[in-house]
Amino acid sequence: MFKQLTPAVAVSPQIEVADVATAAAQGFVCIVNNRPDGESPDQPAGGAIRAAAEAAGLRYVAIPVDARGFSQPMVAAMADALGSGKTLAFCRSGTRSTNLWSLASASQGGSIAEITATAAAAGYDVSGLVGAMAQLGGKA
Repeated sequence: MFKQLTPAVAVSPQIEVADVATAAAQGFVCIVNNRPDGESPDQPAGGAIRAAAEAAGLRYVAIPVDARGFSQPMVAAMADALGSGKTLAFCRSGTRSTNLWSLASASQGGSIAEITATAAAAGYDVSGLVGAMAQLGGKA
């Protein structure tokens, strides 16, 4: 279910409260929720996942991405979360999490070509973000 982007970062479609224990068992230390509460009637509340994460000793960070897209504060918050250690980010399909990871990675000087290839290997196309990654400081 979790798709590894790098040894320290994985993305996932919507997780359930029970998935937090799996993440902890796999060595994740931080869970990033990129999905706004109430986006779908069948999704668990972010607060329930937060409680499970905190009970398991994991850091929980909410960076909800909606139709307005990404902002510089979101990119900075994601970069900060990624600095926590092994991180699992989730949204409805994993796409928003991968997109935000790619922007955060570029903002930290990551290679755009490597970021794009890493995302593609996990089944995500971030080529539409190349211009934004370049503006954020990504190396060609």
